[in-house]
Amino acid sequence: MKTFKRIFLIVLDSVGFGEAPDAEQYGDKGADTIGHIAEEMGGLHMPHMEKLGFGNIRPIKGIASVEQAQAHYTKMQEASVGKDTMTGHWEIMGLHIEQPFRTFPNGFPNELIAQLEEKTGRKVIGNKPASGTAIIEELGKEHIESGAIIVYTSADSVLQIAAHEEVVPLEELYRICEIARELTLDEKYMVGRVIARPFIGEIGNFTRTANRHDYALKPFGRTVMNELKDNNYDVIALGKISDIYDGEGITEAIRTKSNDDGMIKLIETVDRDFHGLCFLNLVDFDAKYGHRRDPIGYGKALEAYDRQIIKVLNKLTSDDLLIITADHGNDPTHHGTDHTREYVPLIVYHRDITKGKALPIRETFADIGATIADNFNVSLPKYGKSFLKYVLEE
Repeated sequence: MKTFKRIFLIVLDSVGFGEAPDAEQYGDKGADTIGHIAEEMGGLHMPHMEKLGFGNIRPIKGIASVEQAQAHYTKMQEASVGKDTMTGHWEIMGLHIEQPFRTFPNGFPNELIAQLEEKTGRKVIGNKPASGTAIIEELGKEHIESGAIIVYTSADSVLQIAAHEEVVPLEELYRICEIARELTLDEKYMVGRVIARPFIGEIGNFTRTANRHDYALKPFGRTVMNELKDNNYDVIALGKISDIYDGEGITEAIRTKSNDDGMIKLIETVDRDFHGLCFLNLVDFDAKYGHRRDPIGYGKALEAYDRQIIKVLNKLTSDDLLIITADHGNDPTHHGTDHTREYVPLIVYHRDITKGKALPIRETFADIGATIADNFNVSLPKYGKSFLKYVLEE
């Protein structure tokens, strides 16, 4: 059976494809990220994804179902408990999460904040769910005048610490985050990530810098990326992928500043000679538009991505496989600012496809990891079923 020398995996962060069968258990009945964005936009214009079969998965206003799709297509259901970034990504690489990471809709417990203040020597202000840019504007002046660190969270399982680089030097901010990471390893907190959020500028005109750093939990089991690395394959992580897996199973990590930069870095990687996996997360869909409940901005970002994906497709060779998916939903028309429990799309493309077809609906995201492992002939994960044979058969 033919195999591919390189696999490119793109996660469209939060691009859900309609409520999952168990959405009601998560308070997400009626959630439909892609559908509601398309409605708000008066129709999405994504001609290149349309040709791949994006609109064949389900009806999307503005995106047609095509008779001759260039890729194979279906949707996937999440099997793990949760709807956050780490759960989705870890499942993609073959894990099954039964104990969800904790979120803190009312802020962090007083006990944890007291420990953080004691061990860092700095007071904490904020301690509530908030947009990162909004809380910096709200508390930046107090932070500069007092030296207190700004602690906040989001719909994800994250503890974020913001500080002005001239008030709390980066080295100290990173040390503070390392302390917070140690404190939140306790099972009663189960925080997925601690994130350093440095910023610069004057009061009323703050800007977050590119010196963000994530301190994630390590995956509790071996992922497909561990198997690839241990068998001397390349595992190139673009964007926040390395942070999500805490560097596990990764041979090279390349940071990105935005969706646009992520696609540029992906195109540059396509031009390289390597043997293995290139894994990209496009975080702006989630962070800039989903959580901020901005369906128009979200839609425009999807259309901008579509204008770049053709550059990737044009560079792929017959030795390459492209997989496009998502990790959860984040319906910008839904109540609150939380992620949403939804199906996610699955597009699988290689140059030798003459007519794309509908693949069976996948019952777990781990089918992607199983397919990658199958292609490179490394140990298959405990969870997931490879769809490689469906991709190759005509």
